[in-house]
Amino acid sequence: MDSKAGRPRTRVAVFACIVIAALALDQLTKWMAETYLPARGSLTVIPGVLSLTLVHNPGASLGLGSNMTWLISLLACVACVVLLALAWRTTSMAWTVCLALAFTGALGNLIDRVVHADGFLNGKVVDFLDYGWSVGNVADVYLMVAAVGIIVLVLCNVPFRARPDEPGPGDTTDATTGRRTA
Repeated sequence: MDSKAGRPRTRVAVFACIVIAALALDQLTKWMAETYLPARGSLTVIPGVLSLTLVHNPGASLGLGSNMTWLISLLACVACVVLLALAWRTTSMAWTVCLALAFTGALGNLIDRVVHADGFLNGKVVDFLDYGWSVGNVADVYLMVAAVGIIVLVLCNVPFRARPDEPGPGDTTDATTGRRTA
């Protein structure tokens, strides 16, 4: 993927489209899990690899922090704000895509915590993808894909922001002034 996207509007549009589509899929799958999966028991999809098991998880990954749901919710709020700010600052389409997936994962689980709350910031996440060692959801998949993507971007040295002296797509240099033009 090109490390630069010509215009900020393009990156904002890509970010928004990814968030809207991915969030819709996340919330639809959670609704389907709550509607169609049995309250107790599992449906085997791939024996020994993947089952569908409905769980309302108050904690984070692997059920950690179950007694600190308010803190997990607060951190998810902060993460959403930070991810939005980072997405606004990047000039890289690849970084925009990864940040959109991370934002959607955090927001999808935060929505669950608000919808399934027993008190202020004290909700549970709908998990249903049972891998045998962990139960997660589509938002968790987005978070994992985003994390792997960010690691790849860092290892491949994809810049988060283009340097000011680098021309962007469609930029040329004015021969008389030596300045870039769009």
